[in-house]
Amino acid sequence: MSMKNFNDIIGQEQIKEHLGNALAMNRVSHAYIINGERSSGKEFIAGIFAAALQCEAEEGKPCGKCHSCLQSESKNQPDIIRITHEKPASIGVDDIREQINNDIAIKPYSSPWKIYIINEGEKMTPQAQNAILKTLEEPPEYAVIMILVNNLNTLLPTVLSRCVVLDMKPVQDEKIMKFLMEEQQIPDYKAKVCTAFARGNIGKAKSLAFSEEFDHIKEEAINLLKNINDMDISEIAFAIKKIQEYKVEIGDYLDILAVWYRDVLLFKATNDVNHLIFKEEIQYIRKVADRCTYEGIEAIIQALFKAKNRLSANVNFDLTIELLFVTIKEDGGL
Repeated sequence: MSMKNFNDIIGQEQIKEHLGNALAMNRVSHAYIINGERSSGKEFIAGIFAAALQCEAEEGKPCGKCHSCLQSESKNQPDIIRITHEKPASIGVDDIREQINNDIAIKPYSSPWKIYIINEGEKMTPQAQNAILKTLEEPPEYAVIMILVNNLNTLLPTVLSRCVVLDMKPVQDEKIMKFLMEEQQIPDYKAKVCTAFARGNIGKAKSLAFSEEFDHIKEEAINLLKNINDMDISEIAFAIKKIQEYKVEIGDYLDILAVWYRDVLLFKATNDVNHLIFKEEIQYIRKVADRCTYEGIEAIIQALFKAKNRLSANVNFDLTIELLFVTIKEDGGL
């Protein structure tokens, strides 16, 4: 396995161009925010950029061969510092003070730069953000701080205004399919399903492709959809609670239901099986498509999206699920 470089980043052309130019023109900022969904590849990109900054080669950075690159690859580069935190749910003021503020005045050990990577930056408490702000206001010339977040709204405006913000974009489905089939040796029918659920998130597509649990969840979701006619709300809530025994997030489960109803909508509109994700369920999809109106199916897809947002905002689980399935029963022609 050779070291990863900018060519290994799939999609994200704007970010690649920005960081490539910063390297080529020697216009590196002291602070970057990479903003994107979980698993979308923020850490991968930050690691490649950090390795490139420290690379000893004249060009083609990171070269993967020099002493610094070899250290970067094994995560032992002394001047690339990844911030750790004791509490899983938050990055506290002490984490920032000890690992950045009290360390940043010490010159790099062996490299031109001293790079700090804060993963899950959305977990920084306001106090931690205020602590890092002091460093962002007057960083030493050799410092680069990279904050990786899945939600820009969690950062203070004062922190945002001091950083270059790079937004991850969804990767095209064809590129994800190609990556899964060619580089990960995933069969095409499975790659298609995983790509549909990943919605442009390459890390998510990869983890779904290798997840046995995802296959079980898919079966349970389809089972629920087939039997929903005869179930009451409490049985449905129980079936969904059971999902939490798996390591699959409830949002992913709701995405499976949404993809299913998108298939129903597509089949109703085209009467064509070829573009469906759940081809093998065509008999049942045909039944639901005949029974529902276009507006009804759209309302269900919207309700699934709303439920996902509510759950990520920690709205009551039972209430959210109840509202969702009232919509599915009313609009699904059940």
